[in-house]
Amino acid sequence: MDARSQQRWAWLPAQGSWPYHLLLAATGMLVLGPLAGVTAAYMNFSLGFFVGGQVLAGLLGSAVTAGYGVEGKHGANYIQTAAASVASMSGMGVLVQAMVWMGLPQPPAWQLIAYFACIGMFGVGVGMLYTPILVDRLRLAYPSGLAVANILRALTDTELLRRSVRQLGTGAAAGLLTGLAASRVAALGAIEFSASTFGAGMVVGARIGVPAVIGGLLGWALRPMFVAIGWLEPGDPFRKITFLIALGTIMGAALVDMAVIFWRALPGARRDAATAPVADADSWRRVHRGRLWLWVLLWGAATVAAGHLLLRQPVFFLLVAIALVFLFALVNGISAGVSDSNPISSAFVVSVVVMAMLGLADAGVGLMAGAILLVSTSVACDMQQDRSTGWRLGTPRVLQFRYQVLGVLVGAVLAVVFARLFMTAYPVLLQDQTVMKAGQQPAEWSSAMTYKFVGVLRSLTDDKPFQRTAILVGVAIGLVIEGLRKWLRPRGFVVDAILLPSPYALSFGGFVNVPTSLWLGAGGVVASLVERRAPARREGVPEDMSGTSLFGGGLIAGDALAALALGIAGLLATVF
Repeated sequence: MDARSQQRWAWLPAQGSWPYHLLLAATGMLVLGPLAGVTAAYMNFSLGFFVGGQVLAGLLGSAVTAGYGVEGKHGANYIQTAAASVASMSGMGVLVQAMVWMGLPQPPAWQLIAYFACIGMFGVGVGMLYTPILVDRLRLAYPSGLAVANILRALTDTELLRRSVRQLGTGAAAGLLTGLAASRVAALGAIEFSASTFGAGMVVGARIGVPAVIGGLLGWALRPMFVAIGWLEPGDPFRKITFLIALGTIMGAALVDMAVIFWRALPGARRDAATAPVADADSWRRVHRGRLWLWVLLWGAATVAAGHLLLRQPVFFLLVAIALVFLFALVNGISAGVSDSNPISSAFVVSVVVMAMLGLADAGVGLMAGAILLVSTSVACDMQQDRSTGWRLGTPRVLQFRYQVLGVLVGAVLAVVFARLFMTAYPVLLQDQTVMKAGQQPAEWSSAMTYKFVGVLRSLTDDKPFQRTAILVGVAIGLVIEGLRKWLRPRGFVVDAILLPSPYALSFGGFVNVPTSLWLGAGGVVASLVERRAPARREGVPEDMSGTSLFGGGLIAGDALAALALGIAGLLATVF
């Protein structure tokens, strides 16, 4: 039976035709991509991390391709690939916010867009270079990639699709209403409620949310000690020092994970490589390696050219950043494949430290060069994760590559547009939180990622030895906790989430204010309690399609749309 005969709706364009790809590209880039993009931008400004758009785009993309029957999974995969790339790039607007906090002159928007686009294209190529290693040879799990593959398979069931969209839509409506009400209902402001933070907790669950609360409460409790030893001034927020400890914790845990992966996986990969056939029999996997290397070299050169000619950055440090991408795209790719965590901020921080050892003393240069690591590792790991989905579905890689390129182009534009829109609509985002006292910290806009970047970059010109000590303390904590977790393999909730929590989850509490951690944890606890009482999910339906996860994702999207609507309304009111 051919693909055309399997179509449920005859009016749909034939699979593989140019109208078919036009429909999918327009849906991913111009509809779902901006929706996921505004959500990612809002989360990065309000929290400092964002939930990837793969699940949201895969779910809604399946609604578009459901008429193709079973083969619609490939079309939905193309849509989510483009939309998730738009979202990933849109979240990079925090780099513009960091420029404002540091008092750096902002170049024209088109120059920033060109720079981000060149970096994104370079990251796409590097990500594809590592796909045969990380996906085909090591066969890392890539939990989000697996979840999306399972979702796209499951959503060939139209009844399940309708129910899932309904749950997502209900959450979006609730997020939109609470987001709009937050500016008018004093009670919501008094408790510092954030629908997006609560929704993020529902998505990640209690095993992530509870450690985040513990990390935040530990930072708050230790603040007097930090003041006593001179690491903080009286009145400083605890995260002014705990963000460095938290970064070190992530690095320490990542070192353990990397060591375990290389120890276990590489010998098997070498055996597989020795016995693998020379020719790859699967046509959907084939990529022209020569053209791919040419792509990487050309866009690497374009990145350096844009950084030097448009943004006046020194060539040497741009080249150093380009070289470091080849390391961190592999390291972060392994981390994402193992733990579903892509520590892009750690890649940024470590690259700044490396460049400082090579003589970097200008914070502005550090920001622009570090942006290459931030954007490239984000895009490259998205590439690897999407390829893991494609590997499970048998989706042609060349076509996925093209859809990701289209998503990166749109995302580069939206990164600058959303950054300037949010910062214009909400002037609080322009205020440098790294110099604020604890009582001055904004309740709804933690901007934890920007906080990390600016804090580290400021150390280039204001060297404080205790900051390096704080990072080393964090590294030691991460090494010990993750080492014990690997050795003891905690099973029960109390041990896994409280006594020996994941260092990745624990560190989140060091980046944000306590109320943010509390609402994230509350969302996780509520989701876990509801799921425990809920009827058993249909066999084969992935955890990411649980009612609480979809409702939480909807809360995030709705809250982001409310913030965008209120911001635009405020801007229009000032004009008219």
